[in-house]
Amino acid sequence: MSEYTVFPNAPITEALLDIRVELPDTIDITKLESFHDSIRERFPEKKQRMAIAGGFQLSPEGVPVTLPVSGGPDGYRFRSLTENKIVQARMDGFTFNKLKPYENWQVFYTEAKSLWNVYSELFAPKRITRIALRYINRIEAPLPIKDFSEYILTNPEVAPKLPQSLAHFFMQIVMPNQEIEASAIITETMEPLTGNQRLPLILDIDVFKERIYVDDKKDIWDDFEKLRVFKNNIFFNSITDKTKELFK
Repeated sequence: MSEYTVFPNAPITEALLDIRVELPDTIDITKLESFHDSIRERFPEKKQRMAIAGGFQLSPEGVPVTLPVSGGPDGYRFRSLTENKIVQARMDGFTFNKLKPYENWQVFYTEAKSLWNVYSELFAPKRITRIALRYINRIEAPLPIKDFSEYILTNPEVAPKLPQSLAHFFMQIVMPNQEIEASAIITETMEPLTGNQRLPLILDIDVFKERIYVDDKKDIWDDFEKLRVFKNNIFFNSITDKTKELFK
């Protein structure tokens, strides 16, 4: 397994561990609320989640027609008031969110696994259908910047005969990993300048594996370790030595 530097000033603004499931027919939204009884002391704030769906389609004349918005409650979000942590119990799965500051993988992984065990024991999912890790990194690059490649090696390239300055960009890449039968969605964008003249570059790495797990006791957590390595390979091979200096 590849090991990388743990930075004292890591750029991670949010880390998520997500597990998608199919629940038994006996579980409904009211039963999901019982998850709070087991974690109330650590996650006292409770909010209902709403699943909203909408969109549009073309009429026979080719005119866009807005479809009615539909949806309703699909679970709950429980938040720690002091530790920047959120756990979600939904009809389609479980998510653990850790906001900044992020300590390390072992701490994050251990707490996520402990909370998942509570969800699993209460609701006994019939199967797991997808697992994912998502890490959102905010890299504050000091001005002036001649080229984004000073900090991020995968970046938008503008045709040579066009003006080279950019006011904004949004770029997304989907990258398969056949060795572990997983994929990554890599999203890059930029935010407005900070007050101290730094340009925030967002490097959002979402790695996931779609697979049916019936017994999650071992395989699921082995695969999370593989997803972590995949995520780290993407991150560390996407940044430069100059970027790493920002995190020390």
